[in-house]
Amino acid sequence: MSAVEEQSTGIWETIREAPAPVKALLVGVFVNKLGWFLQVFLVLFLTTSKGFSPVQAGTALGVYGAGSVIGLIIGGSLTDRVGPRAAVMISMFGMAGFVLAIAYVPSYAAIIVVIALAGAVGQFYRPASAALLTELTPQNRQVMTFAIYRLAMNLGTTAAPLIGAALVAVSWNLLFIGEALAALAYAAVAIVALPGRKKATPAEDGTPAAPEPKGSYLAVLRDHKYVLFLLCMFINAAIYMQYLAVLPLHMKADGFSTWWYGAMVALNGFIVITCELLVTKVVQHKPARQVAVLGFVLLGGGLAFYALPGGLAIFVIGTLLWTLAEIIGGPTMFAYPGMAAPKPLLGRYVGGAHAMFGLGSALGPFLGVFVWNSVGAQVWLWCGVLGAVGLVLAYFGMAPARTEEATELAPIAEVAEGGQA
Repeated sequence: MSAVEEQSTGIWETIREAPAPVKALLVGVFVNKLGWFLQVFLVLFLTTSKGFSPVQAGTALGVYGAGSVIGLIIGGSLTDRVGPRAAVMISMFGMAGFVLAIAYVPSYAAIIVVIALAGAVGQFYRPASAALLTELTPQNRQVMTFAIYRLAMNLGTTAAPLIGAALVAVSWNLLFIGEALAALAYAAVAIVALPGRKKATPAEDGTPAAPEPKGSYLAVLRDHKYVLFLLCMFINAAIYMQYLAVLPLHMKADGFSTWWYGAMVALNGFIVITCELLVTKVVQHKPARQVAVLGFVLLGGGLAFYALPGGLAIFVIGTLLWTLAEIIGGPTMFAYPGMAAPKPLLGRYVGGAHAMFGLGSALGPFLGVFVWNSVGAQVWLWCGVLGAVGLVLAYFGMAPARTEEATELAPIAEVAEGGQA
């Protein structure tokens, strides 16, 4: 049995024994998410501070979302070309500049351009961060590491609106300064603590180092199994987002107050934050395909459950079911691209998965509300059908994890160089 296989994969062991750059990355992402204000407050800023119409503000938010999807794709390619550390630095320095510019550019057209750039550049870090976690973490600990990564993001994202509201009460400018500072903090972490890209070195016998293999997103698309996985990521996000789009409309139509809808969202957030690591400890060594299939069963089933009559109990049970799907399947689904990717295309595999999830998150609410307006509560049955489609795609698209030398993608000893470029 190898040293990697003997390593414990418990929560605290994974955190305690993680390489220093992994710990630094988790802290950096958490701090960055604490300043995640722009998307939350953009509409309010444009309508109350800048005086633009709700349509103009909504358009700007849509542009930000579109820019984010494009940024995820570019970020994957950038990660493969310049390395994760450099991609994080480019993303965070660029984001800081563009966010500050939003508060000062004079015209709506200029704001739209800057918002699009902020949305794109601000997402470069996500494929880079995920690729770096994959490279620095033994394969048997990757699912748990991604669960911890998700927890750091969720904690930061949960606190950000409260911090943002406090800043807005003083000045809108403070909001943008705060987000810029959070981005710069992550950039500083990248400079100081994240490892640079390793250069190819000649072999001991003097043989010249082999040139780094090159590829593109076309190479990703030629991996037909992985394309099926990308489609299931899109479906996963599109139906998952209905808890933000259709659920409040349904509960309002059934006579429940906004408070009860807020309670459903809070129930989901509480369970994810408190239980995901514990559930991951149980499922992390199961085959990724099995975990994803179970996740789709619970996600599609939980959303379809909303179509039943029964009042508040139906909403509570349905929410519990799809929340269970999130905490069971989420870490594995986001760790899988790193398991499936050939090393030269790691950034693109990860970027493609994040981009498809982002695209589903952007289009899902629009499509869900459209179907709700057409067929009412039967929209949940369509979510169940799409969950079944996602299940099939996951089953045929997720191959067993790629195994490399002793499953060690980056031995801890090799990470000790820290920030050396």
